Amino acid sequence: MDTKLLSVANGGTPADLAVVNGKIVNVYTKEIYEGDIAVSGDTIAAIGDIDYAIGEGTKVIDASGLFVTPGFIDGHIHPESTSLSIQSFANLILRHGTTSIFTDLHEAGVVGGLDAIEALLDEAAETDLKYYFVVPSHVPFSPEFETSGGIFNTGIIKGALQRGDAVGLSEAVGLYIAAGFPDLLDSIDATKAAGKTVNGHLPESNGPQFNVAAAAGVSTDHEAISPEDGLLRLRNGIHLMIREGSAARSLETILAPILEQRIDTSRVSIVTDDLHTVDAVNRGHLDDAVRTALKAGAGFAEAIRFVTLNAARAFSLDNEIGGLAPGKRADINITSGPEAFKVISVIAGGKQVVASEKLLSPYPVRGHDHRLLNTVHLQRKVVAEDFRIAVDPSASSVRVRVMDTLPWIPITEGRIAELPVRDGVVQADVSQDVLYIAQVERHGKNGNIGKAFMGGFKLKEGAIASSVGHDNHNIIVLGTNHDDMAIAVNRVAELQGGQLVVKGGEVLSEVAYPILGLLSDLSAEDLAGQKQKLNDIIHALGSEIPIPFMFLSFISLAAIPAFAVTDHGFVDVLNQKIIDPIIAAA
Repeated sequence: MDTKLLSVANGGTPADLAVVNGKIVNVYTKEIYEGDIAVSGDTIAAIGDIDYAIGEGTKVIDASGLFVTPGFIDGHIHPESTSLSIQSFANLILRHGTTSIFTDLHEAGVVGGLDAIEALLDEAAETDLKYYFVVPSHVPFSPEFETSGGIFNTGIIKGALQRGDAVGLSEAVGLYIAAGFPDLLDSIDATKAAGKTVNGHLPESNGPQFNVAAAAGVSTDHEAISPEDGLLRLRNGIHLMIREGSAARSLETILAPILEQRIDTSRVSIVTDDLHTVDAVNRGHLDDAVRTALKAGAGFAEAIRFVTLNAARAFSLDNEIGGLAPGKRADINITSGPEAFKVISVIAGGKQVVASEKLLSPYPVRGHDHRLLNTVHLQRKVVAEDFRIAVDPSASSVRVRVMDTLPWIPITEGRIAELPVRDGVVQADVSQDVLYIAQVERHGKNGNIGKAFMGGFKLKEGAIASSVGHDNHNIIVLGTNHDDMAIAVNRVAELQGGQLVVKGGEVLSEVAYPILGLLSDLSAEDLAGQKQKLNDIIHALGSEIPIPFMFLSFISLAAIPAFAVTDHGFVDVLNQKIIDPIIAAA
């Protein structure tokens, strides 16, 4: 028992910190009223009339005319999607009022396994951002269809679940649960036996497949993209995590009908999942989600509850975080009201980290554990010929399968196209928006190169390449010609990871990710500037996708419909098999 906490609550010892004269946003009752908060160490000791707890040495923060909310909680985010190191990431989102996140650090695990994840968690512990670890459910994510650097099997998962910060199992794929993957089912059983949550990954899931996932114990899901998807989850007792990030912005679409129908929202929270650096710098994090929820018709207290108490409830941790009450972690935001909502000051774990919208003590760039560095290992440099798709030299054209990304969410659809053949090599055709796409294994295991045809990006010239490719993080390259593609892949390898644009044999712009081939030590603002330059160049080359590299990163994900490309080849996701992109010679 924390005797100091009890003494502060009882008036025997002065509080370490007090927030006074603010309007408390009570997420338990959805009331807003005047009140003060007393803090002992990292915990709230008293709320309401706390004059008796203020004494010599108490730091008093005056919130006159402002609103006091719990610190924000993101229940499903991949910090790696920002491309920022742990320190730069904390510098960014603490300014926007996010004090806790639930994350699997899956992308780090894909590259370096549990060792890499633990190295990042060690770095995270040096910041004031609270991390809750949701153990990856399997790496490789799609073991039959991709090569990863790290591995998560049931034995590793059972060990990881014993960590003090482990709160559940992440992204259990409905398709694989329904297929009865033994290791996944065993991991789900181990998670439930440990009294922890099973978080689902259920895109386009309904009927028997959805029922199997729910029956197996999946209790949350973040893959809803329509009002119908949202209602399906709520009606079946699954906590609905609505995405409002960068790869998917579904909040208004899903939330407005729920509010209009007066459906209970106690099992609804807002998550970002994947957050692009430019979006984070320009729009913010969960503070931006609150503004969107208000626009969708939520009341102020309810909008705040979506990013606080409800997120904690999804993991049965509302006894620890998510509300302003004695005994809860002292994560406190001081904000404006609902009009032009913004976060002004932030207290994380009882420590003021933001005042007047400024981070008080930014976390410095630090050295990184060797497990996080030098992770790109091509077996050899690639050449243009590696990306050719050959057919019978006598053919003049071929019918091919093309996967198109949707312009607003990186889900792919299929179409048939006829492409010319020259000297036995199938040619891309920008007039039909058919480009070459490939993935090159970069973990030094087999040197695989998978190839396919891509639409939706509308690139007219050059090539783009990235070492960020879910869920294997090999090097993915998209281009109009093989020469630029080869130059792009080799340069990414030289950088030990990164993203870049090549045109006519010249690298037009690049950004390096030396940490796991995924992350940069640059500040959010500096990295956003470099990424915006990449985006601008790609848009000038014809692409209309707002954030091309984030969309590109999802094209190698063999668990999201309908098609993907991995180092193993062209994947028919719905039927879970590798297929030939060539249908027939014409």
